[in-house]
Amino acid sequence: MKKSESEAAEYFSKDFEWEELRSEVESNPSLRHHFQSFSHSSTQSPESDVQAWKQFHTRHSSGKFFKERRYLLKEFPQLLSSSHPNSIPQKLLEVGCGNGSTILPILRANKDIVVYACDCSDETLAKAKEIINENSNAVDSFNIRFHPFCCDFSTTGFPNWLACNPCRDNFLQKQSYYFSDVKDDKGMHLRDSCSSEEIDCCIGGVDFITLIFTLSAVPLERMPRSIEECFTVLKPGGMVLFRDYGLYDMTMLRFEPDKRVGFREYMRSDGTRSYFFCLNTVRSLFLGAGFIELELDYCCVKSVNRRKGKSMQRVWVHAKFQKPVLS
Repeated sequence: MKKSESEAAEYFSKDFEWEELRSEVESNPSLRHHFQSFSHSSTQSPESDVQAWKQFHTRHSSGKFFKERRYLLKEFPQLLSSSHPNSIPQKLLEVGCGNGSTILPILRANKDIVVYACDCSDETLAKAKEIINENSNAVDSFNIRFHPFCCDFSTTGFPNWLACNPCRDNFLQKQSYYFSDVKDDKGMHLRDSCSSEEIDCCIGGVDFITLIFTLSAVPLERMPRSIEECFTVLKPGGMVLFRDYGLYDMTMLRFEPDKRVGFREYMRSDGTRSYFFCLNTVRSLFLGAGFIELELDYCCVKSVNRRKGKSMQRVWVHAKFQKPVLS
């Protein structure tokens, strides 16, 4: 029986072993350029990166390009959890929201969550808002719980209205490097360090951040700051839910040598870039920013292009990282 698209994309699918793929790739002379050392990186400006992604989303703004990522609700069940015990709605920050393919299934499945979504393109945010609005209904208006804003977190950081400087300092002062009870209940009831009554200048930080195929579009040298920014706006006990391209994914192996702009980093002909992660790189980035690792593994899925009759080996990295909780 063939897998449905949703089943095929699940994290727990292990259609093949990553180490076996690695052995095949690294023993293939025609693919040797992918893992050779690289001494320099592209000097493309942040403005050029932003412009390239704006043009990408403009070209792919049709409905055919939009596919809801419903499988993420299975992989990240925390997104389905109810509000805090004190009835304060949980807050999610979706970074690099694109046209809203991650946001829509979350809003539909969890009526108690409020979503703040950023992207570097105003045009893309307008399209996301249009899609969210079209899928709202009289019973549950998604627009009430959906708050888009323009931001390039890798260069300017997140705005202070997400978490003001006093709140960020407060988060740091109250941290304790222990899992406490949050790990035991899988983050279903994160402790709220700043009640809504106490916050006048910001929303008091967020409970979850989703980084879904976003970090790979950021130049490697800007990744550490990007993860540190995520750390500062998360409440203690909050989680980053991560999914992105894995090392030796099919799309990586298709790049020609002249598309390399760094080690495991490539630039497409349209100016957009993509990095392909190994587990150690992801671990180093997040632990270096102060996070605790909860889950980290490769998702290895074999799918078939029915039109061309070709088998494709897809590799993604799935991870959950937690900000240390309150003592």
